Amino acid sequence: MTTVAAPLPTRRKDLLARLAEPHCFDLAVIGGGATGLGVALDAAARGFRVVLVESHDFAKGTSSRATKLVHGGVRYLAQGNIALVREALHERTTLLHNAPHLAQPLPFVMPSYHWWETPFYGAGLLMYDVLAGKAGLGATQFLGRERTLQCLPTIRTEGLKGGVKYWDGQFDDARLALALARTAASHGALLVNYCPARELIHEGGRVAGLVCEDVESGRRFRVRARSVVNATGVWVDDLRQMDGEAIGRPVKPIVAPSQGVHIVVDREFLPADHALMVPKTADGRVLFAVPWLGKLILGTTDSPRQDVVREPEPFREEVDFILQESARFLTRAPRAADIRSIWVGLRPLVKPQDDDGDNTKSLSREHTVLSSRSGLVTVTGGKWTTYRAMAEDVLQKCFTLELLPSRPAGITNNLPLVGAPAQPVTHRISELQGLHSYGSEARFVADLPGNSECLSEGLTEAMVRFAARYEYASTVEDMLARRSRLLFLDARKAIALAPRIAALLQDELGADPQLEVFLTLAQQYLRIPGE
Repeated sequence: MTTVAAPLPTRRKDLLARLAEPHCFDLAVIGGGATGLGVALDAAARGFRVVLVESHDFAKGTSSRATKLVHGGVRYLAQGNIALVREALHERTTLLHNAPHLAQPLPFVMPSYHWWETPFYGAGLLMYDVLAGKAGLGATQFLGRERTLQCLPTIRTEGLKGGVKYWDGQFDDARLALALARTAASHGALLVNYCPARELIHEGGRVAGLVCEDVESGRRFRVRARSVVNATGVWVDDLRQMDGEAIGRPVKPIVAPSQGVHIVVDREFLPADHALMVPKTADGRVLFAVPWLGKLILGTTDSPRQDVVREPEPFREEVDFILQESARFLTRAPRAADIRSIWVGLRPLVKPQDDDGDNTKSLSREHTVLSSRSGLVTVTGGKWTTYRAMAEDVLQKCFTLELLPSRPAGITNNLPLVGAPAQPVTHRISELQGLHSYGSEARFVADLPGNSECLSEGLTEAMVRFAARYEYASTVEDMLARRSRLLFLDARKAIALAPRIAALLQDELGADPQLEVFLTLAQQYLRIPGE
């Protein structure tokens, strides 16, 4: 019988005490999204002394606002980006293997309404299978009209010819980020959220660490490190500019943010275990309808955005686009009144230095790793699926620059994340959250007070206590947006439940859980622009 390690406590006072210790880390990571957490895990697993600081909560930004797909990128295949697709397909399988309780295969169906669509798109998806090779999740199938309706029972029947079924993956992005953080911690890394980097330390024109600040107390910490990685996503240019000013070398921005909007409605609009994929909407964009945690996600858009904000709001035309396109393919079209939650993610697309970034289709979906004259290593771009490969590239850059001694790669290829069960998983990510979402740690959650006290479907008092004790949670938002995903699934329910969550966190931590801040934020997840 496999022994499951007890969860590591995440008491903030203990984390800050470690941060205050006067020693030099091998690697300091700034940014606690998928990329930064992946770098921290890879480096810690290779035996380096690692610290990571995050200005807000882990995965607060882009990394909790994905379309929830672990995929090779069918649309990138259509663009001819074979290398990106091949890498992503390999990483897809690795991710599903290392965290089967949080990432799983999902069948997609692409319906055909014209005679040429099934053979045309089917040929591309067969190429998808070929590129996946042994990493494939299932064979592409050509479906007739009746079989297509069995898979997608509420799609428009008028003119339906058939469809193509293929396989990709889906996941719980925020909880996967948390698993990365906790797995890195289990390998000795120190991770601290709500601790923004305020300054970079330079010595002799070289970056030698950072100064960070605990947002609760205002206390500052000088953290020395042999190498510093800027993994702040759409915000990397802010830190690059800070570094450039310190060494007298201004920098050009490399990120052109793109905005993706997602709408969540009830599963009754598509009561199926298959996802709908429309490869070409009225304006050429892709549309998904994905079953996820008991609801249905509709999206996504791809619109350039000039301002980079923590809580971006949708543009009215984006909401209209998703609802209108959904109406073209579903027999019962969701209306604005049916929306349970709206959330927006910013993608850090990398632009050429002579590009103004206004056309997001022309910008790179691949990741970029570069270094400054001071030795600051910056990583941005890419996507969730390839976080592990991005981390390996970052460490290789550190080795090439001789910031760190070289150590063999590949250690995270078969490294189970915290909670990964030894036995096959029987639940689906498309189902409601529950105790099963904790994988092998479910018994530790069940042992806590309040396990029989249900707060909402799939959420108990014990889960809140577990988040406060072992999952770095300190605010109502931490709990209802990222430990539980209720804010992303049903904002009204999250608002109604928030006072009880606040009381539990207050009991566990003795600190202000920021209830009013959450209630204000949650209203944004219900707000439709112009209404």
